[in-house]
Amino acid sequence: MLNNDSKYKLIVRFVEEGVTAGRLQKGDWIPSINEFRHMFNLSRDTVFAGITELKSRGIIASRQGKGYYVVSTNFQSEHNIFLLFNELNEFKEDLYNAFMESIADSNSVNLQFHNYNREVFDKLLSEAKGKYTTYIVMTGKFLGTEDLLDSLGGRVFLLDHFDEELRGKYSAVAQDFETDTYDALTSGIKHLAKYNRFIMVQNEAKEPYERFGGLKRFCGEQGFECKYLNSIENRRIQKGDVFILVNDRDLVTIIKQASRQGFVPGREFGIISYNETPLKEVLLGGITTLSTDFRQMGRTLASLLEKPGIEQVRNPWCLNIRSSI
Repeated sequence: MLNNDSKYKLIVRFVEEGVTAGRLQKGDWIPSINEFRHMFNLSRDTVFAGITELKSRGIIASRQGKGYYVVSTNFQSEHNIFLLFNELNEFKEDLYNAFMESIADSNSVNLQFHNYNREVFDKLLSEAKGKYTTYIVMTGKFLGTEDLLDSLGGRVFLLDHFDEELRGKYSAVAQDFETDTYDALTSGIKHLAKYNRFIMVQNEAKEPYERFGGLKRFCGEQGFECKYLNSIENRRIQKGDVFILVNDRDLVTIIKQASRQGFVPGREFGIISYNETPLKEVLLGGITTLSTDFRQMGRTLASLLEKPGIEQVRNPWCLNIRSSI
C-alpha cells in the first residue's frame, strides 16, 4: 500500500513498466493528467508530481496543447540531483565526497555555489526549477526562501544551516550551532578552567550567530567573561583570553599577534578554531578544533534520499583537544 506521500509513484511506475514491457516506445504519448486521475483515483496535484519527476529525469517531455510523450527509455538514474552549496572549502569538499561515495553511480548530481549572494541563490534555483527530481540546498541565513523551495517541483533537502522558519518543512541534516558550542565547551571544561575570558570572532554577515548563544550560556554557568567581535585586526592579546575563531584568516592573524607579543597558545592564552582541517592537526603543535563531522553529514544526507516523509537529523560534533588550549 502506498502512503499519501508516495502515491505519485503510481504514475512514475506506470510509465517505467510500460517502457520495460514494450508498451511504450520512444515518441509514444502517455495518458493525460485527467486520464491518470481517473485511472488511479488521484488528485491533480498528485498526478502532476509524478509527471514532474518523469520530466526531471528526462523520461518524458511535453508539447503545448498535446500532452506528454516518451523521450527516453533509459531511466536507471533514480535521482537527478541539484546540489547548491554556499561555498567551496576543504570541509565542504569532504562533505561532497562522502555524499558522492554513498549514492549509487546511476544518480546524477549538478553541484553549484551561491557564495552567500542572495541574487545568485535565487537565480540558480529559479533556473533549476522543474529540471531535477531532488534539490539539496544550503540556505544559510537567507530568509523568505520557502515559496521558492516549494516551487521547485521535486523533493527538497536542507543542509548544514537554515533559518528556523523552515524547520519541520523539509528533510535536513544540520548542525545545532548553539547547542553544539555549549556541549563542546562544557565537555572540555577541565582544559579551559585556567582561562578568564572567551572571545568569539566571526563575520556575522554569513556565519550563524547562534554559536555565540552557546558560548554565553557556557560562560554564564561557569563564571567566565565572554565577548563577541567581528574582527581582531590590531588587537592585543591579554593573558587568560581564549579566542574562538571561525575564519582561518583570523587564526593566522592571532598567531602573528601572539608571536609579536611573545605569547604561546596554550600557555598565556588559548585558541579554539571551528572546522577541522589536516593543517590544524600540526600547526604550532596542534590547534584545538570544534567541528562537525562533515563526512558523516554527507553519508547521512545520502541515506535520507531513500526515506519517505520528512526527517531532520542533527549532525554530530567533536572537540579535538590539542596544545593550543
